[in-house]
Amino acid sequence: MKKKLMASLLAAVMSVSLLAGCGDSGKNTQPANNTPNNTAQADNAGSDAGSDAGNNEGEKITIRLFSNLPDRKNGQGLVEQMIIDEYMAANPNVVIEVEALDEEAYKTKFKAYAMNGMPDVVSIWGQPSFLDEVLDAGVLAELNEADYADYGFIAGSLEGFKKDGKLYGLPRNTDIQLIYYNQKMFADNGWSVPTTYDELMALCAEIKDAGIIPMAMDGGDGWPMACYLTNILVKVAGTDYANIVRNAIETGDFTAPELVQATQILVDSAQAGMFQTGYDSQDYGTTMNLFTNGQAAMYCMGSWDCSMALNEDIAPEIRDNIRAFTMPVVDGGKAGANDIAAWNGGGYAVSASSEVKEEAIKFLNYMYQPDKLSKYGWENGVGMSAQDQTAYLTGNETELQKQVMDILKNATSVSGTPINDCGSAAFKTAIESKIQGVSNGSTTIEDFLAAMGAACE
Repeated sequence: MKKKLMASLLAAVMSVSLLAGCGDSGKNTQPANNTPNNTAQADNAGSDAGSDAGNNEGEKITIRLFSNLPDRKNGQGLVEQMIIDEYMAANPNVVIEVEALDEEAYKTKFKAYAMNGMPDVVSIWGQPSFLDEVLDAGVLAELNEADYADYGFIAGSLEGFKKDGKLYGLPRNTDIQLIYYNQKMFADNGWSVPTTYDELMALCAEIKDAGIIPMAMDGGDGWPMACYLTNILVKVAGTDYANIVRNAIETGDFTAPELVQATQILVDSAQAGMFQTGYDSQDYGTTMNLFTNGQAAMYCMGSWDCSMALNEDIAPEIRDNIRAFTMPVVDGGKAGANDIAAWNGGGYAVSASSEVKEEAIKFLNYMYQPDKLSKYGWENGVGMSAQDQTAYLTGNETELQKQVMDILKNATSVSGTPINDCGSAAFKTAIESKIQGVSNGSTTIEDFLAAMGAACE
């Protein structure tokens, strides 16, 4: 799958030099404007994929949508809400009720819904740690893959949403892990973007000495630190990353020298003060605010947060100066500067038990029309899509968008699924709940890696 994703990403991007869309988690912490009984309408296209004719007559239909995008004013949540409003305007007999929670609360409630009856359309992740058990439980409806032949999906991007060759969901994102930085702050202090991890460590020490947080890290949620560990491991192992992780999970043996080295680098970074005080208990919103309020010089997160450059709630002197770079190379590591951590992230599916399954699938297909999610995502600067968006380039993209597109265009390899999502749900829980302890020194590296192995049994 990694080779398919790599080839198709590069082919799509290099054809016009840019590509776009939105990120894996798309996680936001602001409250949603739309609660289940608070919906809005606007005017636009029809209900069926590829059709401009609205479904203006017929019985009243309510579609319940369960989303991990609580911020409906910015980023992916804004895009999702735009499409919902358009669909209801074109189909007056359809009401779409939205329940939106931030990602961790979403996943907890998703499990409850899986046992007691799912909403009609749900956010999902095409990764083994999330989707394998969901598909085994049979709670998602099968989709007709042929329906999406002309939707512009990047080759290989659907694979993570399949079981036994059958399609059960559609990917929304192509995600890249990035280190965002404040360009003006860097320039004012004479700081340069590091090209090696040693340079990054030295830079962080200099930033800390200046009384500024070097890098804001969401350690409380666990998964961002696991993605950071993935990024380090990619730089250490190069294109052997996927095989090393797969072998460790299959055997329960996490003693590979690359895994030990990558974990040691994470520990050294945290103990050197790279992250803010309390990083290991602080959440997504708190962490982002440290960066967008100018308290941190850098912020580690995915390409889905590119919408920061268009978020008018962020002061323009910061918003206009947000730039990004990828993980610097590790001395002695096998990866080069353009070997990056990237994967296909979140998406949507329809409940197998939905009482309005036909209409729910129509709405899903409407969302994925190339001029909906992809176009609106690009126009609102929300990262990278799993569909080809080259037709929507305007020349007026933000500097951050252009920079991230160049990162993808110049990539020589991509990692595929982050380590925390490569195994079972139990493995994901183990790594995301124990990585704080190893990073802050309360757990040894040996015990951390042994616990990862035990979680695979």
